[in-house]
Amino acid sequence: MVSRVRVWLNRTYAENVFFMDQLRRNPSDRAVEIHATHGDPDSPVLAAADTAELEPEGLSPAGYVEYALDQCARRGIDVFVPRLHQSAIVAHRAEFEAAGTAVLAPPPEAVAVFQDKVVAYEAVQAIGVPVPPWWRVRSDAELLAAVEELEAAGHKACFKPASGAGGVGFRVITRSPFSMAHLNGFPSPCVPLDLVLEALRRAEEPVDWLVMPRLEQPEVSVDCLTGPDNRVRMAVGRTKNGRRRGFTLHEQWLDPARRIAEGFGLHHLSNIQFRMFGDRPVLMDVNTRPAGGLHQLSLCGVNAPWAAVQLALGEDPGEVVPPFLGQDYTVVSGPRPLRPVSLPQRRPEASEPLPAVPAPAGPVGAADAAGTPPLQDLAASVPRPSGLPT
Repeated sequence: MVSRVRVWLNRTYAENVFFMDQLRRNPSDRAVEIHATHGDPDSPVLAAADTAELEPEGLSPAGYVEYALDQCARRGIDVFVPRLHQSAIVAHRAEFEAAGTAVLAPPPEAVAVFQDKVVAYEAVQAIGVPVPPWWRVRSDAELLAAVEELEAAGHKACFKPASGAGGVGFRVITRSPFSMAHLNGFPSPCVPLDLVLEALRRAEEPVDWLVMPRLEQPEVSVDCLTGPDNRVRMAVGRTKNGRRRGFTLHEQWLDPARRIAEGFGLHHLSNIQFRMFGDRPVLMDVNTRPAGGLHQLSLCGVNAPWAAVQLALGEDPGEVVPPFLGQDYTVVSGPRPLRPVSLPQRRPEASEPLPAVPAPAGPVGAADAAGTPPLQDLAASVPRPSGLPT
């Protein structure tokens, strides 16, 4: 009898409820139990897990490693998929392995390269992967010089933190003065140059930004699965052009992604992003973790999370090739259950009766005694087919 696999996802993105769904619906028909931890009690990943706990706040990276080792021992974790404090955790991989837990993440040397975008750009340039022009900026004078050089070459300047994940801190520089145009409609990433310069002059702490030209669409995220032998088992591109999403196996995207994944030993799951600079693709970012949109590969008949867990357990899945490329699609929000916890209540006035003490909550994600499902949350994105052909 094949034993069940126990997988832990620590503080992660809401979209990883789909990662968890795919693990349970694995083609090996293997029993999977999922443990999840998070700092937000209303994270949908807690409701989607078999067991869940709130993470302690304020732990140092070293303290978090101790917490994680304890979780693995107490919960009998077979595979740990770390997002929070990934670099500290992979530095202690041997201790997790001694506890019987495989860490589904690259080695510390690979994680370190891609924590800093400047270090990453210099490293990938050295192996022949194109990158956009970039400037490292720490002052208003450096920012102004970089923006003027980019604009002189006919480009629109943008900046983002030299270290960071996702689109946090990304802004596009504009010369337009702040006006009602910035307040009407939806919020925009565009910020007037004079306001940015003034903010830099008044900043109490130094900034560390990467300034570069705004790159053009399409954006292509290549999801890679790489073994400990540095050989890529899977490389599939997900394209984004406005709302339209799709898939690609074109080598102009896959070849540089493979070179990065194999050249730097990005073991297990990674996500390597490209955009267009002029008429050629250039590297935008490298994530040493599973992408939030990884589950979208299911539209191509691929269960990437399960292949990664197999690889972490030493069960090589072989080359993972999509049997077909799914049709173009878009992403919409949908409801997911939340844990049945009460919202904070305002303090009652003296004339109001005291609120009733709620009954103890049932299992995570369970319905109440009357059969009413838990609260719902529009927190996870699901793919939907696009209505028009390309």
